[in-house]
Amino acid sequence: MTNDNQQPTSAAPQNPARRTLIKALGVATAATAGGGLLPGCSAEKKNASRQNLAFAEIPHRLDHHHHLPDGYAADLLMRWGDPLDGFAGNFDPENLDAGEQARRFGYNNDFIAFMPLAPEAGPGEGDKHCQSRNSERGLLCVNHEYTQPHLMFAGYSEDSSIRGTSHPHIAVEQQACGHSVVEIENTAEGWQPVLGSPYNRRITLTTAMDIIGAAAGDQRLQTSEDPSGARVFGTVGNCAGGKTPWGTVLIAEEGFGGAFQGDPDNVADEVEARNHHAFGISPQNRNWGDYDLRFDIAVEPNEPNRFGWMVEYDPYDPGSRPRKLTALGRFEHEGFTLVSKPGQPIVAYGGDDDEHQFVYRFVSSGIYHPGDNRHNRELLTEGTLYAGQFREGGAGMWLPLVFGQGPLTEENGFRNQADVLIDCRRAAKLIGATPMDRPEDVETNPVNDCTYVMLTKNRKRAEGDENAANPRARNTAGHVLEIVPPGRSGERDHVSDSFRWNTFLLGGNPNAESPAERGAYGQQLPGTMSEHSWFANPDNVAFDQHGNMWIATDGCESFGFHDGLWAMATEGDLRAAPKHFFGCPEGAEICGPEFTPDGKTLFVSVQHPADTDNSTFDNPLHRWPDNDPAMPPRPSVLAIRRKDGGAVGS
Repeated sequence: MTNDNQQPTSAAPQNPARRTLIKALGVATAATAGGGLLPGCSAEKKNASRQNLAFAEIPHRLDHHHHLPDGYAADLLMRWGDPLDGFAGNFDPENLDAGEQARRFGYNNDFIAFMPLAPEAGPGEGDKHCQSRNSERGLLCVNHEYTQPHLMFAGYSEDSSIRGTSHPHIAVEQQACGHSVVEIENTAEGWQPVLGSPYNRRITLTTAMDIIGAAAGDQRLQTSEDPSGARVFGTVGNCAGGKTPWGTVLIAEEGFGGAFQGDPDNVADEVEARNHHAFGISPQNRNWGDYDLRFDIAVEPNEPNRFGWMVEYDPYDPGSRPRKLTALGRFEHEGFTLVSKPGQPIVAYGGDDDEHQFVYRFVSSGIYHPGDNRHNRELLTEGTLYAGQFREGGAGMWLPLVFGQGPLTEENGFRNQADVLIDCRRAAKLIGATPMDRPEDVETNPVNDCTYVMLTKNRKRAEGDENAANPRARNTAGHVLEIVPPGRSGERDHVSDSFRWNTFLLGGNPNAESPAERGAYGQQLPGTMSEHSWFANPDNVAFDQHGNMWIATDGCESFGFHDGLWAMATEGDLRAAPKHFFGCPEGAEICGPEFTPDGKTLFVSVQHPADTDNSTFDNPLHRWPDNDPAMPPRPSVLAIRRKDGGAVGS
């Protein structure tokens, strides 16, 4: 039943006063030492405003539908089970097998990359495709993070599906994970998939991949099936990602530990036992290893070391083999996003999505040369990985993760650089990186050239364990940091090992009693925020062509309203003053916001709709998006556009 008027019980009052903001900041004086929430990344843009964010804000809600501002529409572009070819037939989830799933759109869609298609360019010319900026036809490249048998198949509860999923259903799950590539076009009827396109492709847990970089071939990546340690089947836990200017896509391996079963304490090698504990491998995990022995650490103790990497693939060449990039380190990757400036090294930023984990930066050994794709394709295979140290007063340093430097030596259990990369978490802790409040998306604003870190939450941070960049104990609402490399907008030195940082905003209700939930936003003008403007648990982020920040959330239902999308300026009087743009159906989160180059379409992933207590395939909370009694709730991708054809948000 729909309740369009349901509101959170803890909504903020209309137009919170500036003194309320200052009071909220009083719980985080250490954070304001980094520059506070007001000054901005670019001193030369103090008079910038949010005039182009002219949409009518939507209210906080919690119901079974998605919501948009007046004047906007959403095309239902792809759903779990939709075919990628012209011969797959109707979707029948109760009779789905692995072979059929391999031809269909995967489950729990997350990160989205829109890769333009240029008619005059072909395979191996990804840079030409990207430079075309074609916003009417392109490749929709989508991650599929994880599966939920109790919402996919009949007969399971959430508990029974953990250790009791059948072999045929596990085979389907392994084909529903990974990544999908779908050619799409904007037609008179809206955005549509091009079924049977030669570009359409599934990357799953049975796709062959190469392992490259400093850890490739190391003994800790060798298994009975792959004694070389340089070849692996599949990818899993695919959360966020990134794009390269030479036309490849990066996809992250985040929650891979949950795919493995077994007791780490029974692994003879103490190093691997500690390693497996760090990523949550346990006998209570999913029972994939009962049928696919590589996911049982008692049989293959090194197999987990072959996951937890960034994966690069070429969407413009369906026959190409994906590559796991060990130079970017092994941890629970939310994603890695690139800063690419001609004649300079490639710089990539990413986060380890867990409590008390770290923010990372990679700097390539080689230089980026536009147009030289053969050269550029190797830039992410060799370079230096750094972990971030966020100091009191707003100073920061990137600390190198290099074998033989500082504590990263044999005396501390590191044999070589492969060990440093495989055990990134332990290495980052030893060198003194700052433990963060669950770093998720880390992206650079192409307009002001500053980098923003989404910190979702950290309920494990105790009183007295706060630090300058993570100022709240038991931070349930999350916050956003702004990293400011030396230089001016568009000319910032991302290669520099030093930076400044600010607290951009603190998520949560500005008038909440608990400091852990009390939000602080950067509005300087009265009336710039409503009771619906605040949010919690920032997760993914995107930037429009004006440099406005669009934040997707994961956790707002704990505060009484839906997850969704909030837009805000990053400079000027309306810096960090959010407006509420999109709301999910109950039980879902929004992921992977992605604009077309012309800004007229915004793609979003709606993940795990109806994922609430006691909601199952047999008795779901709701059946979004089909609302068909023959269909379960289905994760889906929407293409959002203005009805008058203008740019989204303006």
